[in-house]
Amino acid sequence: MRYSTQIKPISYVKSHTAELLDRITEEREPIIITQNGVARAVLVDVSSFEQMQETLSLLKVLALADKEIEAGTTVPIEDVMAEFGVEG
Repeated sequence: MRYSTQIKPISYVKSHTAELLDRITEEREPIIITQNGVARAVLVDVSSFEQMQETLSLLKVLALADKEIEAGTTVPIEDVMAEFGVEG
């Protein structure tokens, strides 16, 4: 993705909002909104935003699991299976 084509000043966003909303929905590429030449926000479609949130949640779970493994606070899978009467 080339972000240089996705950068729009806030004045452009104000005058072309409907067009930009259609664009991000169709292309699923974010628009970077600038104010006084400085990047201030990113406009993304709802589907992409939800997908990013789900990915972030999974990454948090993985990070927590890594910390538990490092701390030695995990339980061997065999013990868990035995607790539930599942044979491995």
